[in-house]
Amino acid sequence: QVQLVESGGGLVQPGGSLRLSCVASGNLFSIYVMNWYRQAPGKQRELVASITSVGTRNYADSVKGRFTISRDNAKNTVYLQMNSLKPEDTAVYYCNRNMYWGQGTQVTVSS
Repeated sequence: QVQLVESGGGLVQPGGSLRLSCVASGNLFSIYVMNWYRQAPGKQRELVASITSVGTRNYADSVKGRFTISRDNAKNTVYLQMNSLKPEDTAVYYCNRNMYWGQGTQVTVSS
């Protein structure tokens, strides 16, 4: 059983920044693709960013140039650096690996 634990969400003003973290339990963290998803109220969950075992990154068009996904395999951790945040980035953000999901962390962008 793999556990994913997110942290780092909160309330931020438009234009601000947040860094989300996700720590994974278990072994062989480095070989897995890690993903960040988000779900806004009344909307479907969407893929925000992913990073492969060799560090190849992909982003949703809506966050390109503003968000950066990274990983630290020594710490079993994946990060999501979010800059230039907009109100439409407000959502619960989830860490994902295969069929495993974290509990989510709320990000609210509001003045």
